[in-house]
Amino acid sequence: MQKNNPDAIVIGAGIVGACSALSLTNAGLKVMIIDRGSVASGTTGAGEGNILVSDKDPGPELTLALKSRDLWFELQEDVGDSFELEAKGGVVVARHDSSALMKLAEHQRAAGVTAERVNSAELHKLEPYLHPDLSEGVFYPQDAQCQPMLAAARIIQTVLARGGQLVSQARVTGFEISENSIKGVVTSRGTFHAPLVVNASGTWAGEIAALAGSQLPIAPRKGFILVTEPAPQYIFHKVYDSDYVANVASSDADLQTSTVVEGTRSGTILIGASRERIGFDGSMNYEIVRKLAAQATSLFPVLRDVQLLRVYRGFRPYAPDHLPVIGEDSLISGLWHSAGHEGAGIGLAPGSAALITDAILGRVSFMDAQAFSPQRFAGAL
Repeated sequence: MQKNNPDAIVIGAGIVGACSALSLTNAGLKVMIIDRGSVASGTTGAGEGNILVSDKDPGPELTLALKSRDLWFELQEDVGDSFELEAKGGVVVARHDSSALMKLAEHQRAAGVTAERVNSAELHKLEPYLHPDLSEGVFYPQDAQCQPMLAAARIIQTVLARGGQLVSQARVTGFEISENSIKGVVTSRGTFHAPLVVNASGTWAGEIAALAGSQLPIAPRKGFILVTEPAPQYIFHKVYDSDYVANVASSDADLQTSTVVEGTRSGTILIGASRERIGFDGSMNYEIVRKLAAQATSLFPVLRDVQLLRVYRGFRPYAPDHLPVIGEDSLISGLWHSAGHEGAGIGLAPGSAALITDAILGRVSFMDAQAFSPQRFAGAL
């Protein structure tokens, strides 16, 4: 296949790759996107579309999340509203002891998050169909949601309209490297040359790094999502129990589940969330499905009368310290990484793209990205 040589190649046509490509394009670079499948065929296509600040402790990731949340709405203005972006807000409920949740909210407020403690009356005004025994929670009006497959597709369409290129069904098999500098990407559909490559390949980011002779400790973390039939509007925000935050931050490889429930514009209801590290085992597990359904109906009893439509599963790109990997490779010049976002990739994608673009162009960015640098893993594997 013959293509005009771009200024930069982005590996991965999910939401992180799409945002990276658009950011580089808007900075004046000619960009090619390469994907082993098609647009949003990996983790993005199996995501809920979460754009959250509520589930993050104060620190670099929360700073990135706050900026990314605002950038999502700027991005909407840039590419047009066609991906169901909505500032719906989040409600976190405490099933038992609320002290840990309230302490987290206090720290988040100090870091710039709007976190409103709500009593029983306020909680049930926000979510009338919640179990009546639930009496305390926190409302996060900054939490938002989009339809991630539509978002990735619309963003990539914009990149193409601005002169970019997309090569689908192209598996990366190697790199052309000279004097530890990237010169090109070798794929099943040909070799493409560029002095800059952004590895935004999600759960395969570690494999891509290895092909370049480097290393990146990215592993898949499997999760299930349940989808109901279209129903009346029983859920008005993203609602989850406070155990969800602990599960996101956990390094335990064993199965963990916590209740996450939200509606969509089409009327379906999404139910999660499970996490386990078992490699790329994509098999169905009906025990997990039953457990997630039981947890959801314990939060919203009305869902007992709503039929389940389908179940899907995917793999989140997991980094051992739960921080994304954003920056230039520790060994190979010109190879940049934006991966390891786990379940937060959709929410963090625009900010991650801004950090990568600013670093490539030598610009001062909105935050210090040192905490995300691939350099932190150098020599650790």
